[in-house]
Amino acid sequence: MKRLCFALSCLLVTTAAWADAPQLPARVAQAVQQRIDVGEYPVVVIGVVDGDRSAVYTYGKLDGGRAPDGDTVFEIGSITKTFTATLLAQQVIAGKLQLDQPVATLLPGFTVPTRDGKSVTLGNLASQNSGLPRMPTNFASANPNDPFVDYDAAKLKAFLASYSLPRDPGASYEYSNLGVGLLGYALSVHAGKSYEQLLQQQIFQPLGMHHSTSVQDDALRGRLAPGHGGKDQPVANWHFDVLAGAGAIVSTADDMLRYLKANMGLQPSPLYPAMQLAQTPRADSPIPSERLGLVWMVRHSAGGDIIEHNGMTGGYASYLGFTADRRHGVVVLTNKNVTVDDLGQATLLPDVALAPAHKRIAVTAQELEAYDGAYELHPGFEITVFHKGDQLITQGTGQAPFPVYASAKDEFFADVAEISLSFQRDEHGKVNQLVLHQHGDHVAPRVGAQVADAKVPQSVTLDATTLANYIGHYQLTHDAVIDVTVKDGQPFVQLTGQPAFPLFASARDKFFLSVVDAKIDFERDASGRIVALTLHQNGVDRRAPRIEQ
Repeated sequence: MKRLCFALSCLLVTTAAWADAPQLPARVAQAVQQRIDVGEYPVVVIGVVDGDRSAVYTYGKLDGGRAPDGDTVFEIGSITKTFTATLLAQQVIAGKLQLDQPVATLLPGFTVPTRDGKSVTLGNLASQNSGLPRMPTNFASANPNDPFVDYDAAKLKAFLASYSLPRDPGASYEYSNLGVGLLGYALSVHAGKSYEQLLQQQIFQPLGMHHSTSVQDDALRGRLAPGHGGKDQPVANWHFDVLAGAGAIVSTADDMLRYLKANMGLQPSPLYPAMQLAQTPRADSPIPSERLGLVWMVRHSAGGDIIEHNGMTGGYASYLGFTADRRHGVVVLTNKNVTVDDLGQATLLPDVALAPAHKRIAVTAQELEAYDGAYELHPGFEITVFHKGDQLITQGTGQAPFPVYASAKDEFFADVAEISLSFQRDEHGKVNQLVLHQHGDHVAPRVGAQVADAKVPQSVTLDATTLANYIGHYQLTHDAVIDVTVKDGQPFVQLTGQPAFPLFASARDKFFLSVVDAKIDFERDASGRIVALTLHQNGVDRRAPRIEQ
């Protein structure tokens, strides 16, 4: 574990005197500083509410070396959706709209899909059970670094007119940026104002949120924390058109504390009845411990219930939550697209586990060879460890393989789950067992140096001209792009924020990965041009349209 550097120069309280400031739990403060130390985040800003007291804590340094503060601006991503829900709830409280009202009544000239006579209602959109997909199928941005900027009302109208709902509205949950973005647009059309005007007049100005907006401008950029991608590279900021209600807001910790306290009922505001309506659970979630309000997620645990939402864009992550008794609240902001959910939840509840801080280090293929082998976790279940180039891969009996990354000599961790491995050596320095750290520590002796068959399909060789057809960018979700490249005749696939992995052909237009159990099929149009790919993984097929750089 990294030595803790926790000096006053690393942490500042910016909105309250030390004597009156509510403190972060020590384990959360330690976890944040460790993650800053190993480079997981450039900066983290946390606003804490404890009864009638609040404070902002800041960590790290901005790109220019300056420390962030409570007025530093961040993209808050999908936390924007809670503002959209509040705008809807205001209209419902005022008697101007109803939750069971079809969204089509707010959009003259639009054809909104129905199914079996059932219409998509405003409540369906806010409860994420409209039957609409996560993203529209005609979402093919010309700029993957700013993917929402050119998706306009004309494209939204065309999508809705052509889409067939796969299930009845209200039947089941599916998280949908499209759905809440559509809701925000419908509310703005109904009001005869832009989404930004609604926010300013109905929420920002009444709450004194003077540094918040859904429209970024030059004046704001001077206070904006530059965003970073998964490999620490600087990334462009996102701008929104018709789907602004899904994720367009940029804000500060000081402003978000005002919004948080208003939602908790700690700041007198005429918005509170609408906020309460939005928070009230009304729909089921796929997670048994969660229910859904209007956008808000209500999470139940043995330690208590919390009302929460998170957000992520290409270069930022955020979390906003408070306890159901409305005594404790937190907002967490960072300028890197790496989740901060556990930091926020652990601030609210003492039983929430915190992921360890990990820093990746380079290990050569020759060094990784020492770990290859089979390790018996218990009779009938082995962990197979093998390497391909400078990537170490693990595979449990009957499970898909996944990569692990070195954080120190003989220490590895996984990105796919809270899993880490410690390899141990005998008196001669030979690896003789591993310890799996997942829900405790589990020793697995090495039972064979021979690597078990990972059941990788046989590959075929495709010529350079054919391989060149696949090179490009494919939009998997609003914040995730699959890049396909070819180097020295070997195709590679890379998802936003992840390393590149080799891709192997089983036939023309059909490929598989060896490091995880996944396949990719490429799709051609009538002229033979590659227009999309479909990722087959974990029993789910996910189509990604090809986009232009």
